[in-house]
Amino acid sequence: MLLFASFFAVFFLICAGLLGRLLVRRRPHATSARPKVSILVPARNEAHHIERCLRSLAQLNYPVEQLEILIGNDASTDNTAAVVQAFIADKPQFRLVQIGGEVGRAKGKSNAIAQLTRHATADYFLLTDADMQLSPNWVQYMLGAAEETVDGRSVGVVTGSTVAHGNLFGRLQGLDWLFGLSVIRVLSDAGLPVTAVGNNMLVTRAAYDSIGGYETLAFQITEDLQLFACIVNAGWGYRNLWHKHALGVSAAQPTVKALLEQRKRWMRGTTRLPWYLSGLFGLYGLFYMVLFFPPWVAWPLTPLIFGAKMLLQTLYLWISLRQVGRRESWPVLLLYEFYLAGMSLLVLGYTLLPGQIRWKERRYAWAEV
Repeated sequence: MLLFASFFAVFFLICAGLLGRLLVRRRPHATSARPKVSILVPARNEAHHIERCLRSLAQLNYPVEQLEILIGNDASTDNTAAVVQAFIADKPQFRLVQIGGEVGRAKGKSNAIAQLTRHATADYFLLTDADMQLSPNWVQYMLGAAEETVDGRSVGVVTGSTVAHGNLFGRLQGLDWLFGLSVIRVLSDAGLPVTAVGNNMLVTRAAYDSIGGYETLAFQITEDLQLFACIVNAGWGYRNLWHKHALGVSAAQPTVKALLEQRKRWMRGTTRLPWYLSGLFGLYGLFYMVLFFPPWVAWPLTPLIFGAKMLLQTLYLWISLRQVGRRESWPVLLLYEFYLAGMSLLVLGYTLLPGQIRWKERRYAWAEV
């Protein structure tokens, strides 16, 4: 019983601490300068998503002559290139780049980004994915963070916030994005670097060049986590923006199978996360094991403990949503608890199954990524 009580005392103290820190955030600002920026969009077999992304980039509130939007067609086998060419025909700020063979040690998406940086001419790289939709003021807010200094260090990498959209399944995935990234934002603001998110990220050319680029790095399938860690380790500052103007909306995974494939790739990245984030997620994952494991459970307290977790989690999600200018119904916020528990078990089981990681119709062995 003492171990049981100690676990939940620590669990709820940490949850309360995160909730308190959530309310303290840096207010981002939009830069008044208008430097040239290169927006890099690697795309592989994204014909069904990419026009939505391009449309949002075409609607950016930023001088067209200061935008260089490079779409990298990464050996797509569908009509991604044709969709892009049709859309950008009368838009001089866009350019389609055909991604060639591997450069240096880069593979897959990191190879596409490495080649796009070689075509880019600006001092700021803004990275996003072909299934994303960005805020009209995205560029100036990301640049505003890049102007700052953190503990005397110039900012080399900035990451924004991400949610997903779609049907109920998609909205629950969006809450998953929001929950995890909100915890990362809280830790980052507390001076604990975690990661950036490759679908909503700014990297300065100076920071990117200082680490040699992807072509010099040992290949990792979670290329955004790798890039962030290398830049921070090289002495650059970082910023994590949590605001509606730095928000990206991702297309949700259409099926449970597709979601499990995505999360298996992410699970590979968790092995490289800082101990404090891995510890937090591990503590969270142990909640139900401790609550329902027969030797420790105190059945009269079970509903109270479960209800307290749902209350804190739902409040955390509600505040996080409001901070990025989003809304969600209370029933869906409450349903997320059951989605999280079920998907966590499925993802763990799927990750433990033997087999390669499939990503963008390419296959990778666990050991090589």
